[in-house]
Amino acid sequence: MHAIPYGPDYMKFGTIQIGGTTTAARVDAEGGWVWPLVRNDTGGPVEILDVITAGYDLASGPMRESSSLPLRQVKFEAPIPRPRRNIICIGKNYREHAREFSRSGFDTSTAAPPDSVPVAPIIFTKFPETVIGPGAPIHYPRGVSESLDYEAELAVIIGTGGRAIRAADAYAHVWGYTIVNDVTARDLQARHQQWFLGKSLDGFCPMGPWAVTADAIDPGNIDIRCWVNEELRQSANSRDLIFDIPSLIETISAGITLQPGDIIATGTPSGVGVGLNPPRFLRSGDRITIEIGGIGRLTNAVA
Repeated sequence: MHAIPYGPDYMKFGTIQIGGTTTAARVDAEGGWVWPLVRNDTGGPVEILDVITAGYDLASGPMRESSSLPLRQVKFEAPIPRPRRNIICIGKNYREHAREFSRSGFDTSTAAPPDSVPVAPIIFTKFPETVIGPGAPIHYPRGVSESLDYEAELAVIIGTGGRAIRAADAYAHVWGYTIVNDVTARDLQARHQQWFLGKSLDGFCPMGPWAVTADAIDPGNIDIRCWVNEELRQSANSRDLIFDIPSLIETISAGITLQPGDIIATGTPSGVGVGLNPPRFLRSGDRITIEIGGIGRLTNAVA
């Protein structure tokens, strides 16, 4: 059994499949090991939401680590395979992306170019059923959409719920972070004006490969990159967000009680397919890889 000390560098958790069982696990991505978690009372599997509720304090929580396994021997699901509620998403939260989207002709949320950069967060949601794990196929919705696009995003996982959370207190409510790909049907997004339908087709939210705890990274200064078939399309830093994480949490929680396990996708930078000239939408066989510093790499292909 391989043992490593607890600390910011090692605080990664995922959801794995091993021997026909799905359970949460602690991950040492750099060393290549995972520690499946089991319940103290029954020895049964643990959900990642149990870890979030416990505050990742495994020493005093209702769970323990079992023997380590090589990372290559397990299959990763999304860190939160089935969110309890819709994923909260932020639209046009990078200035250059807001401008490229306005120029594309697909943006029905602005009346004129001066309106392209929002003055308040644009907030929509995606169904829980959109979530798929690393390596899972993004099924092309033939007959429904012909304009599939990718969006690399840093996602916030709420640990301590609350309502009317002040921006100054917001980070105390964050459990951790992960990567999402806010896959979008641009034609549906434009046709129906409100974005829910174009964002919520089955499998439209790849997530993972795991989550890092809040003390492991600086979310205000983290690189975000996205490749399509090895071509770098998106490259930005979270310091370029129009509305930072504390202001998003303050805005959302003003009248909505956030709950442990809620996910906030913070928006995508420029370089999406619809923003290119001419637009370059995803096709069957395309492979999308998103990398966020301190978290890892999420890769999915269009089937």
